[in-house]
Amino acid sequence: MSMKMNMYTDLNRILYDHLLKTGVGEEVAAYLNLLVLLIGSLLLAALVDFVVWKILRTISVRLARKSATNFDNYLVAHRVPRYVARIVPLLLLFEAVPIVFVDFERGGSIAHKLFQIILVVFTLLIVKSFFRSTKDYLKTKPRYRDKPLDSYIQVFMIFAWIIGLLTIFVIITDTTVWKFFTALGAASAIILLIFKDSILGLVASVQVSINDMVRIGDWITFDKYGADGDVIEITLATVKVQNFDKTITTIPTYALISDSFKNWRGMQESGGRRIKRPLIISQKNIRFLSDQDVEDLKRIELIRPYLMDRNEKIKAHNQSHGVDKGLAVNGRNLTNVGVFRKYVQEYLGQHPAVNKGMTLMVRQLQPGTEGIPLEIYAFSADKRWENYEYIMADIFDHLLAALPFFGLEIFEWPTSQILLKPPHGPNPKTS
Repeated sequence: MSMKMNMYTDLNRILYDHLLKTGVGEEVAAYLNLLVLLIGSLLLAALVDFVVWKILRTISVRLARKSATNFDNYLVAHRVPRYVARIVPLLLLFEAVPIVFVDFERGGSIAHKLFQIILVVFTLLIVKSFFRSTKDYLKTKPRYRDKPLDSYIQVFMIFAWIIGLLTIFVIITDTTVWKFFTALGAASAIILLIFKDSILGLVASVQVSINDMVRIGDWITFDKYGADGDVIEITLATVKVQNFDKTITTIPTYALISDSFKNWRGMQESGGRRIKRPLIISQKNIRFLSDQDVEDLKRIELIRPYLMDRNEKIKAHNQSHGVDKGLAVNGRNLTNVGVFRKYVQEYLGQHPAVNKGMTLMVRQLQPGTEGIPLEIYAFSADKRWENYEYIMADIFDHLLAALPFFGLEIFEWPTSQILLKPPHGPNPKTS
């Protein structure tokens, strides 16, 4: 070590001794010597940086041409080779500190620490750029395209920055990491308060990822935050949702585990999109069908086989039991609402846009003050929103138009009951 220091001193004294021989004072000679050596070291470092960068760029271009993947393209795009190239001149300057500051021990100590800190920062920049390159590369792979890679990268970078800051703390204070942790424990309550959102976001991001609750590209509905659209970004602190009107809603990540939201991924991955809507039929038009009514309805092709088979079975049953059909309520009978329900079932069964491999049901719900709900429960084969709405409208357009053929009507409130008050001012009859 002493031999190395003597070599540094001899190199430094060449210029210093020459300045003394020319009649320059010792202090001035020392500062001029420091300035010249510092400028020379910086110029040499700049030259080394340029040469190393040229070499690394040539190597990276050749590797990119030979490589079967485009990962190296992302490394170059995020300046990883450029940051690596700057490590070499930094190490050179670090080694030059004893030569440049041989007569300035305190300045040398400060410069030594400064270059160490810069080296740590550049190492963090390399790690950050490498992670970002990895993230962008993985997003090109279908397997990882819907994964919250931003959250993973942010978690890794949090640990990297913690290690980097601890290293810088040790460099500046010339102390140990354990003393830092001792002080950190005393201030833990304040730290938890300041970084509450970040800690909650970290925990939520891990849970969202592990439980596969949300992926990029999922359609979610979050009423509390007014979000209804596709997830475009998942980070440690926020989830960005692009609504269908192209607005962006930002949701705290921890809200995904603390509040309730709806993820439509199951529908998108299934064979169809659910249609669940009732026809509210007026009860006053429901009646038994006479023989003539049945004959008239046989003209409807979809239910002709059903009516022929069902009518024969009903007649055979009534005759075998000696039912008095002088009164329609006696025995077994067909009703217009029952036949219409069968018609809806057959119509949906032959509709080309309805998925026949999923649940298809027409059910009568509990009658209420507004009428009898006849609910259609089916799935459209096309899950795209615009097409789904068109299919559903097409089905109900037809069914609404078909109702009068069965002697049925949709329930509507009478106008006199809807307009209980005039649109402007009080009712003169009651005022």
